[in-house]
Amino acid sequence: MKPRANISTQLRGIVERVVFHTEDTGYCILKVQPEGAREGVSLIGKAPRVVAGEQFEAQGKWEQNSEFGRQFKAETLKLSRPDSLLGIERYLGSGLIDGIGPKYAKRMIEKFGKEVFDIIENYSVRLQEVEGVGSKRRREIRESWMKQKTVHNIMLFLHDHGISTSRAQRIFKTYGEEALEVLRKNPYRLAADIRGIGFKTADEIASQMGVARDSPERLRAGLLFALESAAGAGHCCLPLPELLKQGAELLAAQSEALIPQLEQLVSSRELERHSIEGVEMIYLPHLRAAEQIICQRLIEMVGRPVEYPEIDGERAIQWAAEKTRKSLAPSQQQAVLQGLRNRVLIITGGPGVGKTTILNTLLMILKAKEIKITLAAPTGRAAKRMTESTGMEAMTLHRLLEYQGDGQWGKNQAKRLKGDLFVVDEASMIDAPLMSHFLAALPQEAHLLIVGDADQLPSVGPGMVLADLIASGRIPCVHLTEIFRQAADSRIVTSAHEVNRGHIPDLKPHPRSDFFFIEQTSPEEIRDTIIGLVRDRLPMKYRFDPLRDIQVLTPMNRHQLGTRLLNQDLQAAINPPNELKFEIERFGVRFRVGDKIIQTRNNYDKEVFNGDIGHIVSIETEPMKVVVRFDSRLVDYEPGDLDELQLAYALTIHKSQGSEFPCVVIPLSTQHFVLLERSLLYTAITRAKRLVVLVGDPKALALAVRKQENRRRFTGLESLVASESST
Repeated sequence: MKPRANISTQLRGIVERVVFHTEDTGYCILKVQPEGAREGVSLIGKAPRVVAGEQFEAQGKWEQNSEFGRQFKAETLKLSRPDSLLGIERYLGSGLIDGIGPKYAKRMIEKFGKEVFDIIENYSVRLQEVEGVGSKRRREIRESWMKQKTVHNIMLFLHDHGISTSRAQRIFKTYGEEALEVLRKNPYRLAADIRGIGFKTADEIASQMGVARDSPERLRAGLLFALESAAGAGHCCLPLPELLKQGAELLAAQSEALIPQLEQLVSSRELERHSIEGVEMIYLPHLRAAEQIICQRLIEMVGRPVEYPEIDGERAIQWAAEKTRKSLAPSQQQAVLQGLRNRVLIITGGPGVGKTTILNTLLMILKAKEIKITLAAPTGRAAKRMTESTGMEAMTLHRLLEYQGDGQWGKNQAKRLKGDLFVVDEASMIDAPLMSHFLAALPQEAHLLIVGDADQLPSVGPGMVLADLIASGRIPCVHLTEIFRQAADSRIVTSAHEVNRGHIPDLKPHPRSDFFFIEQTSPEEIRDTIIGLVRDRLPMKYRFDPLRDIQVLTPMNRHQLGTRLLNQDLQAAINPPNELKFEIERFGVRFRVGDKIIQTRNNYDKEVFNGDIGHIVSIETEPMKVVVRFDSRLVDYEPGDLDELQLAYALTIHKSQGSEFPCVVIPLSTQHFVLLERSLLYTAITRAKRLVVLVGDPKALALAVRKQENRRRFTGLESLVASESST
């Protein structure tokens, strides 16, 4: 009799074949032979490692899959070495042990039977009794066996301490055979070293391993984590009282108990203490070092004259105007002259003020003088926009600096970049560590042009580099404010500037406008209106493609109008399921052929980067993979890679930085009051090229326009640059 579906049951037997297994998550599809069954069945579960021939014990439910038939979905899956001769033979012949294939596995079983494991481990010289096994193969077999045994023991230890399969894999991949020693010595290293393991998880593991709540190592780990969390929120440092307050809340400890541990961290140079404008600030050393490198390098460059060939600026500007048939306004001409006269220059301003025109004029003049120019931007999409606007190749800063992962850079102070002028666009997005790596890698004779809008959101990473450099008053800067005639006709541009000045823009509807406000108050009404706009109204009126042309930008991930739920709703509306569309669910997200997705981390192996937007073109099952098109490139993702992808029908405004979209739709609700502020709304509006539609509550709009205090971050760069003397 067949087991009834949806009733939890136990299954035991032997693993016949590993159909699919990914080490990142442990997800596996196995062909198994249950005890007492005549035929093998498919089992889906999670295991840190799995080998054909192993014995399994699983708890789970039978399910009927429309494509693959009846399957056993295991909620828990335990694997152990086989004890039957057939299982042992499959296990040894699976390729797990170097030097043993199916042929040698069969010979070993015939020679040693069930004693073969003991022979390999303790009496390996006897392996030479097997035909074809010499001393070299015998040593190879034993070394491989002992390594696999170490892996097995580490995984058992981690599982015994309640660590999930996916985290166990990450721990082993990070520390290798030293994993047990690291965990026993300091389990809090996990939070610092491994993505996806935060302080709370490490704290739980430490507690299971017997670490006391008031132990010095726990208190020190909590202080470090508080500063790392602050860095994740954009701060380079924290005032001492704020750090003690956050540490006490995190650790459920008294602030007084943390002071001796803070002193220990400072004396061991794991933290640094610096006075900034009379306030005692605590830093993670690498962030203070980043600020110091930025300051020293820029002050050094500012103190040196330009080394361009002799250029008559006024005549060069006139020559460029004749070439382009575009004459520059006086303010633009002054900006170009500043670019020719300064080794370092910042050009900043909002939309429509002519930053691109100034940049292109400068590039035309300097190219004519055979100056070697390098263009870069923080993200792939920003680099692509730069290429389109200048007609010159631009690349991401990471690619320019040959980032190799794990904090390794091909270009650095010892192996510098080559070139005369380096131009960096969308500089508001550059955090302190990235800017320090970039400046350290510039050649000694380099000139630098920094372009960006300081009123946009600051970088996701720590620091507010562009704003701090401008505020210091030490770096030459052209601040453009004049909106030119063509841009002034766009209500996108004029509305963005009104918001930036703290004024609510004109919301009255205009038939030919490119900026609209649709009033809705409840989150449900806002959501329904947005779905109707994206799916029906905007494509019908403006011929926009809902997937490629329209982008919903929202302040946050959570709540009814956050990215998570909006993406589900928009996916159902724009790309509903049908029998011809394959889909796969991983990490809480259902991916479907045709979906719009965004890459959430830099992946240098695949050459896709944080913020790249693509579309799923196929989902294949043998082997299982998802194929995504990014522009003209196809990129394959295994199931374990899918935590790098998210649906992109709706993005956070932070994620949209550096990008432009034909049409932007923005929900505004008091539900988002914590994050609503002026630079957020300003950034969202300036992402649109042809149309902006705000949908929401006028109170939320007024709140966003009024509020500006969220822009402040704890950094020391402005003070450092303002007080530094040129050398």
